[in-house]
Amino acid sequence: MNERFLENRTALITGSAQGIGLAIAERFARAGAAVVLHGLATPSQAENAIALVKEAGASDVIFLAHDLRHAHAIDELMVEANAWRGGIDLLVNNAGIQFTAPIVDMPAERWDEILAINLSAAFHTMRLALPHMLARGFGRIVNIASVHGMIASANKGPYVASKFGLVGLTRVAALECASYGTQLSGGVTANCIAPGWTETSILEPQIADRARNLGADRNTAVKDLLREKQPSLRMSQPSEIGEVAAMLCQAWAHNINGTTIPVDGGWTTQ
Repeated sequence: MNERFLENRTALITGSAQGIGLAIAERFARAGAAVVLHGLATPSQAENAIALVKEAGASDVIFLAHDLRHAHAIDELMVEANAWRGGIDLLVNNAGIQFTAPIVDMPAERWDEILAINLSAAFHTMRLALPHMLARGFGRIVNIASVHGMIASANKGPYVASKFGLVGLTRVAALECASYGTQLSGGVTANCIAPGWTETSILEPQIADRARNLGADRNTAVKDLLREKQPSLRMSQPSEIGEVAAMLCQAWAHNINGTTIPVDGGWTTQ
């Protein structure tokens, strides 16, 4: 297999200053892609992400810091990203936020913010990346959903709504893109990855709450969290999500389209 299978491809990964997004960026870099990193990061965080992706083998790297809560900022992000090397070939919508509370206690502004970043931003990036992909007959949209795009949990109304919406939006894009390109060109596809419990910062508030409620340390809280939902009793690593994303971006994956791939230790099989 050609280890540099993304040579001459340009990737945009939102929310890639850390966690799953950065792991995907590093994996794409090892495969030879030029990478547009993105996130609301401190200068040192941005510099660290750039250094890691360059070290992994990216042909080129830039970092953009537009705020995905605002459609005009996404327009600006996509103008810069598309202009950098003539268009985005690989789009990973990874940026996401969460806030937990019952629906009756959920602040309306939290709903708006979560839907804007987790769902509307993906619509806007897809809308502005797809013309280049369709024209070339090759493109990959990989949307990072969640097990909560397949099943619900209490106290996560906006997050669950955004992830279910992202799965549905991805399926629509898959249908609209399906006939473009050829087996030789690689086609244009749209898929979701649905991680379960993964070692990322977004889980830390839940782990801290559970540790406090149990009167226990972090390790005990993590085990209790996994026992409740994830039958494997193992967290996924961000790098493992990166491997799934890279698989979907290979040319032979031209007929993997409109799917949602759980990486959840059996959570959604129950």
